[in-house]
Amino acid sequence: MQTNADHITGAIQPKSAPVMSPAGIQPMGELRNRRLLVAFLNVITYTAMVAAAAFILSHDGWHWLDVVTITAFAIGLPWTVLGFWNAIIGLTVLHGTRSPMKQIAPFAAAGDTALPLASNTAVLMTLRNEDAARAISRLRIVQQSLEVTGQGDKFSYFVLSDTNDDAVARDEEEAIAHWRASVPNHWAARIHYRRRKENTDFKAGNVRDFCAEHGGAFELMLPLDADSLMSGDTIVRMVRMMEAHPRLGILQSLVVGMPSTSAFARVFQFGMRHGMRAYTAGQAWWTGECGPFWGHNAVVRIKPFYEECYLPQLPGSPPLGGPVLSHDQVEATFMRRAGYEVRVLPVEEGSWEENPPTILEFLQRDTRWCQGNLQYIHLLKTPGLYGISRFQLVWAILMFAGIPAWTLMIALLPALAWMYQNTTGFPTELAIGLYISLFAMYLMPKFAGLIDAALTPGSVKRYGGPIRFVASAALEFVFSFLQGAISTIRTAIFMVGLLFGAKVNWGGQQRDSYGLSFKQAASQLWPQTLFGLLVCSSLLAIQPSLFWWSLPLTTGYILAIPFAIVTASPALGRWMMRIGLAGIPEDFDPPQEIAETGARIHSDKNGALVTVS
Repeated sequence: MQTNADHITGAIQPKSAPVMSPAGIQPMGELRNRRLLVAFLNVITYTAMVAAAAFILSHDGWHWLDVVTITAFAIGLPWTVLGFWNAIIGLTVLHGTRSPMKQIAPFAAAGDTALPLASNTAVLMTLRNEDAARAISRLRIVQQSLEVTGQGDKFSYFVLSDTNDDAVARDEEEAIAHWRASVPNHWAARIHYRRRKENTDFKAGNVRDFCAEHGGAFELMLPLDADSLMSGDTIVRMVRMMEAHPRLGILQSLVVGMPSTSAFARVFQFGMRHGMRAYTAGQAWWTGECGPFWGHNAVVRIKPFYEECYLPQLPGSPPLGGPVLSHDQVEATFMRRAGYEVRVLPVEEGSWEENPPTILEFLQRDTRWCQGNLQYIHLLKTPGLYGISRFQLVWAILMFAGIPAWTLMIALLPALAWMYQNTTGFPTELAIGLYISLFAMYLMPKFAGLIDAALTPGSVKRYGGPIRFVASAALEFVFSFLQGAISTIRTAIFMVGLLFGAKVNWGGQQRDSYGLSFKQAASQLWPQTLFGLLVCSSLLAIQPSLFWWSLPLTTGYILAIPFAIVTASPALGRWMMRIGLAGIPEDFDPPQEIAETGARIHSDKNGALVTVS
C-alpha cells in the first residue's frame, strides 16, 4: 500500500500501484478520468449551443452583424456552460452517492482526530486604511475561539499593516495595545504588530515580508482579511488535515457571508450561500489537487509558499503590467507546480466574511478583481505549470472577458431586430428554445442550491423555515437579474478603459450599511440607465415582441439608479432583518463567534429576528 512517506521520500512503488496525488490523497488516474468527463460534457454542450446560434443567425445568409454576434456569443458562453455542469455534478455527488465527502474532499476525515496539534501556526491579518477597532476585534474573537479548543498555545497573531494614513495607524497601535492589556500575559506574548513604510507589491508583498521575517518560526499560516472571521474548531480541524498530509500546501475553507443589516448584502449573500455548496462541490470533484485559493481564510504551508510562490513583476506598466494584483490564484498554481496540493474544503461552517453593503461598493470590488484577473494573460506561458493550473488562469480571465461580449450582444439587439424584421422563415421556435436553455444553464447554480437545501434534512429550517426560504429565493432571483445587468455595464466600460490606462485605486472598504442619495447613485449608474433606455426604446419601436423577451436582460439597466437607492436603504435592511427575509443560517442560530461581533441576532418566540446591542 502506498503511503504519504513514499511520496515524500520517492520510494519505488510496485507497477500495480496507482499513481497518487502528491499528498497521497487520490489516484491521479481517477482525477484524470473526471477531468476528461467534464471536458467532454462542456465541449459537447458548448458546440451544440454555438451550432444552434449559428444556424439561427445564418438562416438568410451571413451578414457582418451575424459574424459579430456569433463571435460574441462564443466568447461569452464558456463560463455559463462550466457553471452549469459544476452545479449538476455537485448536486449529483452530494445527493447521489453514499459518501459525498469522500468523493469531494477525501482528506477531510483527518480533521476529526483528537490528537493535539504539533505545528505552530501564524494567524495573519493584513490591513490598509481599515477601521482598526473593527478589524482587530475580529482577530481577538478568533484568538478567544482558538483558546477554547485547548490548542491556543500553537497559534500566534500578527497584524500586518500597510496603512499610509497616520491617524488610522495610531488607531491600529491603540487597538493592539488595548488587546494586549486585556488578555493574560501568555496570550499577549503571541500578539504582534508591524507596519510597513512602503506598500511594496501590495498585500502579496506584505505577506511575503512576514514570511521572510518570521516564517522560520512557523510551519503554517492562516491569512485573514480585515472582514474575516473564523471559529477555533474549524481552524484546528484544518490544521489537523494539513498535519496529516505534509504535501498539502494550501487548504482553502469555503467562506460564507456574515449576517448583515444591509439589504443589498443580505440578498446577495443569501443567493451565494445556497448556490455555493453544489457549485463548489462539483468544482472540487474534478479540480482535485489543483483547487482554488482566495487569499484569506485558508491554511498555507509557509516554507514552499515562500520558496516557490514568489510573484513575478509583469511586463509593461499598469494597469495590466507591474505587480500582480489578484495574487491568490497565481500562488495556488505555483504551489501546485512545486509539488504540493491545493484543496478546497467545501463545508459551510466556521469561516465567514462580510459582503459589500451597496451596489457601488460591489462594483468597486468587482472592477479590481477584473483588472487583476486580466493580468493573468501574462502568466499563461509560465514554465512548469500543470494543465489544470493553466486552465484555472484561463477560467479566471474568461470570468470577465465574457462580460463585454454579452453586453455587445445586447447592444446589437435593435440592429438585429431591424435586419430580420421582414425576413421570412426565421427559426423562431429554435431561437426561443436557445434563449430559454441559456437562461436555464445560467441559473442552474441557483436551482441546484435550492434543490440541495430542499433535499438536505433540516437545511430549509436553518434558513428560517419554508415560507421565508421560498420568499427569499424569489426575491434573490429577481435581484440577481437586476444586479447582474448593472455589473456587466460597469465591467464592460472598465475593460474598455483599461486599454487607455484606467485602473482601480484600492484602499479601505466601507463595510457598514449606509444610504445612497439619488445624486450619488445617478453619478455612478447613469451609463447603465442610458444604455437600457436606448436599447429598450429601440426594440419597442422596431419589434415590440422582442422588447418583452429582452426584459429579463435589460430591466436592470433601466432600474439601476432606484435599485441602488432601495437596496442601500438602512431602513429596508433593518426591516428585512426583523422579519427574517433573506436570512442565512447564522441569522437564526448564530455561532458564538458571530454573536460576539456585536451584531447578536436571536430568534424571539414568534421566530422574528431582533438585534441585541
